[in-house]
Amino acid sequence: QVQLVESGGGLVQAGDSLRLSCAASGLTFSTYTMGWFRQAPGKEREFVAAISWRSSNMHYADSVKGRFTISRDNAKNTVYLQMNSLKPEDTAVYYCASGRAYSSSVRDYGYWGQGTQVTVSS
Repeated sequence: QVQLVESGGGLVQAGDSLRLSCAASGLTFSTYTMGWFRQAPGKEREFVAAISWRSSNMHYADSVKGRFTISRDNAKNTVYLQMNSLKPEDTAVYYCASGRAYSSSVRDYGYWGQGTQVTVSS
């Protein structure tokens, strides 16, 4: 079965950096768009970043543009999210997801990881 396993979350201070990883198995990784989403307590899950299957297209939520970078290594079946200049408002559970469409919509992603907590203190 398909598995997406996130890692790399933690507790950091404002201004610090973190790199999240998501290892995929059970799917032909190189043919899927990969996305990162996040969900803060009491809020809906929101789009963070997406990368097309050949890394030819990437896009970001306005709130993270210029601070976060998404990348993928198809040889390792892994997608990354480099997060720099972290802010307290970035605190959330971060999820990776895979989908057939290059999209920022939650409903276009069919497989999801279990999430990794990122907490940014001020």
